Amino acid sequence: MLDGETFAIEDGREVRLIGALVPEPPEGVTAEEWIPSREAKAALTSLIEGRNVELALPGRKTDRYGRLLAHVFVPGEGEPIWVQGHMLRHGAARAYAIPGSSACLAALLAAEAAARDSRSGLWSHATYAVRPAADVRALSRQRGRFAVVDGEVMATAERGGRLYINFGADWRRDFTIIVPSRVIRAFPDAALRLREIKGARLRVRGWIDRRNGPSIEVSDAGEIEILEHPPH
Repeated sequence: MLDGETFAIEDGREVRLIGALVPEPPEGVTAEEWIPSREAKAALTSLIEGRNVELALPGRKTDRYGRLLAHVFVPGEGEPIWVQGHMLRHGAARAYAIPGSSACLAALLAAEAAARDSRSGLWSHATYAVRPAADVRALSRQRGRFAVVDGEVMATAERGGRLYINFGADWRRDFTIIVPSRVIRAFPDAALRLREIKGARLRVRGWIDRRNGPSIEVSDAGEIEILEHPPH
């Protein structure tokens, strides 16, 4: 086992789990030292070590390092066990979208929700808590890290083919979701809904960047969840 989301198979090829992101340790701490990272690796080990695995490779087949991008299944009592779903339901990982391989994102999010609601596994750690969009200072400190953020939409705007979903009165400093043109083209119905989303409460996931204020640029419309629809 290489880590909590990557392993080698008998022929020497490396396999990376699609859509299940294991806990990244804080800066200055190794994965071996960080308990959530160790727990994720132990969870994957207990599921697959020494067992036959079935690989499903939808969409992109490999990542930039040449690792197979796969959904992984192992024999269970009756139905095969979906490794990603098992890890997400037990709080060993968070759901995310890999561009070109996100067909199962809705199922991944549903599996994660059970662990998040019960504060199981990584969800019991403040490091991985869902972060409020209004806490701009805290989000800015998360630059370059994966986060799940929720809050109420204040405004939307389109510029240069991109849709900007703003969570504060000042887009120059407040949190923003960026929906790039490729996502708008790929998900036109979702983009149409998001244009009229002012006043709604959303949850978004992705890597924090800083463009004016902190932001997340989504790679899939499914990374934006509507928690409460806008008032009519």
